[in-house]
Amino acid sequence: MTGRIIIDLFTTLDGVAQAPGGPDEDADGGFPYGGWQAGYPSAAVGESVMAGMQTLDALLLGRRTYDIFAAYWPHHTDGPEGEIGRLFNRVPKYVASRDAGITLDWEGAVRVGGDLAAEVAALREKHQDVHVIGSVDLVQTLLAAQLYDELQLWVYPVVLGQGKKVFPDGAAPHNMRLLSAETGDGGALLLRYAPEPGEVRTGTMGS
Repeated sequence: MTGRIIIDLFTTLDGVAQAPGGPDEDADGGFPYGGWQAGYPSAAVGESVMAGMQTLDALLLGRRTYDIFAAYWPHHTDGPEGEIGRLFNRVPKYVASRDAGITLDWEGAVRVGGDLAAEVAALREKHQDVHVIGSVDLVQTLLAAQLYDELQLWVYPVVLGQGKKVFPDGAAPHNMRLLSAETGDGGALLLRYAPEPGEVRTGTMGS
């Protein structure tokens, strides 16, 4: 079995993926717009997220996102969010961290990060669909090394002008292939990409 690494991100039109869910999610750099996604509720996005989780059998998270999830999801296994909570509690959680001494109390959570490329390869052999949710710093590393199989971007009609971007200045050049594009309510757009081998092509238009 060769599984997939699937990256799920909410992003603005200018590519900012920092702290979409709440003011306290990630205030690095004095980011003042935490919770920017709340202004654009979308039933279609929620349905798309749930559909994408039907085959999820593991999570790969950055340390900050792990801390947020571990503090929230074990206590939300009933009600509207219960399906997600039960799923996240049940599946293995792999936490990317350089700190070999971190304590991970959430059941099923283990540390990775010593050799990320080798560990991602091992995850593909163990799981069908490993989802990376949020975790912008980790995502930037995975994208730069092309250690992913699918990038899912829910793009919202807002420009913030600051914050952590999916592709920051200096990101490694590479091609991507559009798999699909879907529009939803609230102005959100779901774009799904796969990495495309080969160097970035340049030339003169019309030649």
